[in-house]
Amino acid sequence: MTLNNAVQLIAYADRLGGDLPGLARFLGRDEIASAFGGVHVLPFFTPFDGADAGFDPVDHTAVDPRLGSWDDVRDLARTHDVVVDLIVNHVSAGSAAFLDVRARGEESTSYPMFLTMSSVFPDGAREEDLARVYRPRPGLPFTALRLGNRLRYVWTTFTPQQIDIDVRSEQGRAYLSSILDAVAGAGVRLVRLDAVGYAIKTAGTTSFMTPETFAFIEDFTAQARERGVDVLVEVHSYYRRQIEIARAVDLVYDFALPPLVLHALYTGDGTVLVDWLRERPRNAVTVLDTHDGIGVIDVGPDQTTEAGEAERPGLLSPAQVDELVRGIHERTGGASALATGGAASNLDLYQVNSTFYDALGRDDSRYLAARAIQLFTPGIPQVYYVGALAGTNDVALLERTGVGRDINRHYYTPEEIEADLARPVVRGLLALCRFRNTFPAFDGDVDVALDGSRLTLVRRGVAVPDAVATLVVEVATGATHISWESPHGSGATDDLVGQPPG
Repeated sequence: MTLNNAVQLIAYADRLGGDLPGLARFLGRDEIASAFGGVHVLPFFTPFDGADAGFDPVDHTAVDPRLGSWDDVRDLARTHDVVVDLIVNHVSAGSAAFLDVRARGEESTSYPMFLTMSSVFPDGAREEDLARVYRPRPGLPFTALRLGNRLRYVWTTFTPQQIDIDVRSEQGRAYLSSILDAVAGAGVRLVRLDAVGYAIKTAGTTSFMTPETFAFIEDFTAQARERGVDVLVEVHSYYRRQIEIARAVDLVYDFALPPLVLHALYTGDGTVLVDWLRERPRNAVTVLDTHDGIGVIDVGPDQTTEAGEAERPGLLSPAQVDELVRGIHERTGGASALATGGAASNLDLYQVNSTFYDALGRDDSRYLAARAIQLFTPGIPQVYYVGALAGTNDVALLERTGVGRDINRHYYTPEEIEADLARPVVRGLLALCRFRNTFPAFDGDVDVALDGSRLTLVRRGVAVPDAVATLVVEVATGATHISWESPHGSGATDDLVGQPPG
């Protein structure tokens, strides 16, 4: 299966269009229609508004009827590449299967589907065994729950409402196969394996991106391909691990790109960014923003290094990472600090919660310079719905919910959408997306150069070899120049806000 070489939108159906038909109407608007060739619809399963905004499904094979139906997903798939989340690590504590286990314990036929501490450590665990387990937040990944008539330590990597699956059990495999069948039947082109790095627990290891995890990803990818579905792996981890993952799957996220773009635009030094652009996997989905925060673990040193092992440095040093985080907090007027780390109910302490627009101080020119770098980087670009509308931090929503990531998960009203689509920075971004989708220079690789603070990216067409698009960004000032030439015409612009390409 071949995905469109076009920009994709990432969106919650309920927070942008109200429901799945509303999202389809948004994508069909004249201002939007040619800007996005695909759409990653964030969890629309039952319930879409659970403990983790849909990432804790009670029924992963059912569309929440408040949002629509599988027919609505099929309708989207007729006009766009549709990407959906396949949550392989856990299900809701309110799922029918786990409720039966709560009631009947080991007598439940669903009992083998769920992991307990003794599932992984049948002979017990020493302190060092538990300390070795890698987790995206402080504390041990267990919740004490009564299963039948016994109190057990149930494996809960993220929250007590999200119960980890034994994906190697017969019941776990059948469960995941049923989800694949449901999404493939709806015409879904790509599944995003959410939190797959934590899916396999192996005693004596970190239980994160181990050889057993890679084997699971390879096996699951084969099952998906049999159904005509490609696989996008979602893992926030050490950058060399991402390169390794990319060799085994269809697509991997380039989570290092967002912090490196910010680092370059903050410091005026594009050296690390250029080095990464030359080394990074080409079978990547490029992002600057998602429904989660801006990752910093992806550019820092390896967090899974064990005692006695040599440290593995990151793309940025710890001091540079700290400076990057401080830079985000300063440019957001402290709003991101209110939403990050221990300041709010965060699952991921290695991410900074902020919109990307606010992380660049609401500077329209620098924001479009960052987007241009993303769109000129090889891969499939995805733009988060808040970023597509150059959204600002929703501090009011953060204050209401106390959930850090909600600062970048705004609920848009129709009036807000109309107002934002009229803003020059949004019109400029949508024009950049249309240019990326239609100009025939973006099916090949990229040539990268750095002269002082002047970053140059050149894309040359494969199907149309005479098509060339050139991006020049002064990372010290944000000044940006784009020029293009093909057999059908040429042009140039120094003003992405007022005169975007196209």
